Amino acid sequence: MKRLLLFALLFLVASGARAQGFDRREDVQAFVQDMQVRHGFDVDMLIDLFRHTKPNAAVIKAIMPPKDPGVRSWQAYRGRFVEPKRIAAGRRFMQTYAAELAAAEERFGVPADIVAAIIGVETIYGKQLGRFNTFAALTTLAFDYPPRAELFRRELEELLLLAREENRSPLSYTGSYAGALGLPQFLPSSRRRFAIDFDSDGRVDLTASPADAIGSVANFLVAHGWERDAPIADIITVSGDGIQALIDEGIAPQRTPTQMEAANVGIARVGAGDTAIPDRPAALIDLVTPGAATEFRLGYRNFYVITRYNRSSFYAAAVMDLASALHASK
Repeated sequence: MKRLLLFALLFLVASGARAQGFDRREDVQAFVQDMQVRHGFDVDMLIDLFRHTKPNAAVIKAIMPPKDPGVRSWQAYRGRFVEPKRIAAGRRFMQTYAAELAAAEERFGVPADIVAAIIGVETIYGKQLGRFNTFAALTTLAFDYPPRAELFRRELEELLLLAREENRSPLSYTGSYAGALGLPQFLPSSRRRFAIDFDSDGRVDLTASPADAIGSVANFLVAHGWERDAPIADIITVSGDGIQALIDEGIAPQRTPTQMEAANVGIARVGAGDTAIPDRPAALIDLVTPGAATEFRLGYRNFYVITRYNRSSFYAAAVMDLASALHASK
């Protein structure tokens, strides 16, 4: 019922926007004035952009939560990304861009298979870049999607700044329904802060230059705290009555395995022979599948860093597993 009410609200808001036009709306005009005051944008230019931009109903439909979300399944999620076609595409990508991946690993300390796995999860190595006009998508979400309007207004601001820096029309960008751009699917804010010209051709191009995408992903991870030559996560079994308390502490590393055991949680590594578990700060990660045993991992700092790319333990574990599959296929 709540979802239906929310959809009805969004439909009414969007319907009003279509009848009125973005350029005539008070919230849009306030945004334009703010962009003029803080960044020196020409008011008439911005108003003209909004005049020629219509709300995109497909964007609202795409971002709406499912009617019946149910319980998330780790096995189903993993199966979408760690599967033969994506692994084969990743193998080809790593062969084609072996020099660029090696250069990024040397410079940033991020393993080549992790960089390749992120690009594979995000866009299947460029096959799914998105066809939405980025300005229209972000404008629709910024003004017709109240639950996350603040986030998307910031990204709309970032897109306008990016277009000015690159001397491009804000209308010239295309990407996902949420405004993500290029092979690594950077939002405009990440595009401005972390994208780099890794092929040294004098410009940053995350769509046509896989080298730039490779370097930019590695740069993003390092900027968020990636540790060179450090572990990502260990698959483990756990026992004891302190498990839920550790899970509730979140995905940021806080306790060493020794400290976890002191909190009455027994830990054993899966399939690692006699290799000891590193006694370094970690988080207890639970990957739940309805009707199946929960998979547990110890997520170290680098696991947490991957969640800065997409704030989901499922996402970070899928990247880790796809990277492992790509590494094994070398």
